[in-house]
Amino acid sequence: MNQILVFLILFPLLSAITMLFFRRSVATQRIISILSSFLLLAAAGWLLAAVISGGMLTVQVGGWRAPFGITLAADLLSAVMVAASALIGLTTVLYSLATIDRERELFFYYPLLQFLMMGINGAFLTGDVFNLYVWFEVMLISSFVLLVLGGTPVQLEGAIKYVTINLLSSSVFLAAAGILYGMAGTLNMADLARITPHLPQQNLLAVVSVLFMITFGVKAAVFPLFFWLPASYHTPPVAVSAIFAGLLTKVGVYALIRFFTTIFSHEAVFIDEVLLAASALTMLSGVLGAAAQYDFRRLLSFHIISQIGYMIFGLALHSPLAIAGALFYIVHNIIAKTNLFYLSGIVERITGTFDLKKAGGVYAAHPVIGMLFLIPALALAGIPPLSGFWAKFVIIKAGFQAGEYAVTGIALLVGLLTLFSMMKIWNEAFWKDLPQPQVEGNRYETMGFGRRLLLFSPVVVLGLVTVLLGVFFEPVFRLAETAAAQLLDTQAYITPVLGRVK
Repeated sequence: MNQILVFLILFPLLSAITMLFFRRSVATQRIISILSSFLLLAAAGWLLAAVISGGMLTVQVGGWRAPFGITLAADLLSAVMVAASALIGLTTVLYSLATIDRERELFFYYPLLQFLMMGINGAFLTGDVFNLYVWFEVMLISSFVLLVLGGTPVQLEGAIKYVTINLLSSSVFLAAAGILYGMAGTLNMADLARITPHLPQQNLLAVVSVLFMITFGVKAAVFPLFFWLPASYHTPPVAVSAIFAGLLTKVGVYALIRFFTTIFSHEAVFIDEVLLAASALTMLSGVLGAAAQYDFRRLLSFHIISQIGYMIFGLALHSPLAIAGALFYIVHNIIAKTNLFYLSGIVERITGTFDLKKAGGVYAAHPVIGMLFLIPALALAGIPPLSGFWAKFVIIKAGFQAGEYAVTGIALLVGLLTLFSMMKIWNEAFWKDLPQPQVEGNRYETMGFGRRLLLFSPVVVLGLVTVLLGVFFEPVFRLAETAAAQLLDTQAYITPVLGRVK
């Protein structure tokens, strides 16, 4: 059973390598990519069910007992994140089949997606700080190539900003990991959780914790480290933008939560004060940036930043309710945000542009698309009974309970401004008449039934998940509460990892 952790990392790798042997056969690459994504989702669902029923799973690669070997570990948080990422991986592959041009497909688009999924799963499942660095680099390399695939000037400009800032972040990560290893003699997360509270150099350890906060703050696009994101996420094809928006920043948030509830839990008071201020500024700067945009994907990119602020707010409050709310918010946002990017691509195919001022008439011509847009848009704004309402409700309730009225007030204000932004998209792209002439023409009408099915199936699936997360909030949130309780009990992570090798 525990070997499923290895499978979730090796299978995308083997699928990608297999596709490299079929460079000229795009059809074969497509088939392998679809099968791989379905199997990965099935394995992720199996892992989640196993962790819910039996508790944390661990593997010591090569049989070396922790902390000396490479540890893979899946608690409830890791299992949920892997399941959510596998779902997004599958829907992105399906969406890509309908939207990615043959030239990009011939230049290893589908293998790169599998390498990206390998890096994401590795980051969620690793129990070692240095291996987390390795998986971040796998993600960075894969995402960089996906970002520049096609070689347009705007892609290259966005990619330079993206990779430069993230390479600087990786350098800080490596330096922090080196200092931490010099202090503790280990980089195993469970071993660090056991050792760090008793290290004599607590002041230096506080500096190391800040370095990690900066590193993951860049990855998560936390204020003031977010400027690379809106400069790059709108430049590649929509399928690439969607998987980036749904997953990449969430890996950074996951790392922040993992480190500051497990390894640096004793530094919580100091770190939480910094994260509290950062969360408020992240929410405000992101939503204000979105309000000023008229490019569909740039607007959504700024909203990624504002929504990250809510997740960081939950971590900064550091109560069981707040962390449970942050975990629920992550899953809700992965689904809703990815779906909105998919829909932006559909709107662009109909209107010929991402410029909202030049778009219009979508609802009159395609009312079903308008209804599909309203589900993730209203969820993102926090309208009941959709998932975003419950996510914001829990975090705001936790904020009031903690007495953080100023930041909680900002969270409420940002919710209203998010609704304003979503309604701006609705009014400009869906409700008003389409200005003439179109920029590129209606490419949607020329699509066959099969391609339309591939285009809409991810949108429908993710829309349904958003509705179900809202309707069945109570059992899902109980799962989030269990995950939060595990995170706040460091011994619950230490014992399974440092115990006898299974």
